[in-house]
Amino acid sequence: MESLRLASDWPVDNVSVAVVAPDRVLATFGAPDRTFPLASVTKLLTAYATLVAVEEGAITWDEPAGPPGSTVRHLAAHASGLNLNDDRVLAAPATRRIYSNTGFTLLADTLATHTGIPFAQYLQEAVLDPLDMPATRLDGSPASGAVSTTDDLSRFAAELLAPRLVSVETLTEATHVAFPGLNGVLPGYGQQKPNDWGLGFELRDHKSPHWTGKHSSPETFGHFGQSGTFLWVDPAARLACVTLTDRPFGDWAIAAWPTLTDAILSEHGA
Repeated sequence: MESLRLASDWPVDNVSVAVVAPDRVLATFGAPDRTFPLASVTKLLTAYATLVAVEEGAITWDEPAGPPGSTVRHLAAHASGLNLNDDRVLAAPATRRIYSNTGFTLLADTLATHTGIPFAQYLQEAVLDPLDMPATRLDGSPASGAVSTTDDLSRFAAELLAPRLVSVETLTEATHVAFPGLNGVLPGYGQQKPNDWGLGFELRDHKSPHWTGKHSSPETFGHFGQSGTFLWVDPAARLACVTLTDRPFGDWAIAAWPTLTDAILSEHGA
């Protein structure tokens, strides 16, 4: 795949990329078995474990969690009002989109309380083992503490394109906007009006600027991490891309990532 050669010019020491269709990996670049820290791409795994727990009936989206008036749904959608990295409450629930690592920690804690299983173990049993992701582990925060490979995340991306662990309806709800119309800051890209988010999944919609491509469909969802990582799924193109690097997110990524994404989409006729 010619588009992936673009990654060879990136100012990184190590990079691994995979382009995924629902039934196979279409192309790779770099070492697919190299382990990288995921940073906030971890949130996608935490969100998916939450979807499984909801389908199992262990928790509900309307379960109170976080600040007064907040629920599991608010925490997953960054709409609880919690600050980024501490328990300060900056707004009432469902009034602003405030990206919150603390909220995802509370989300995982709530899941652990209701299942009676430590979150890392639940993630392993509910998501990682069924999808055959042996190199993936949660070493720290459920907001940012996982490590993985493109081999493993390619299987996760295929699941997001054609779910088997949860119903299509559950994933569809999670990848459409929760609490529409909320404004907020997309980390690294500034104020977005609105800053639409699903239940753990960041939504492309019509945000500008954005880390996906100019030609990514509005239905595209995923997440990027400050460790120089991203995973997007474009349902319209029936494609996903996993990219892991060892250089922190910065201006280089703002320039490089959309170019790579548009090249991948163009190569596949999207």
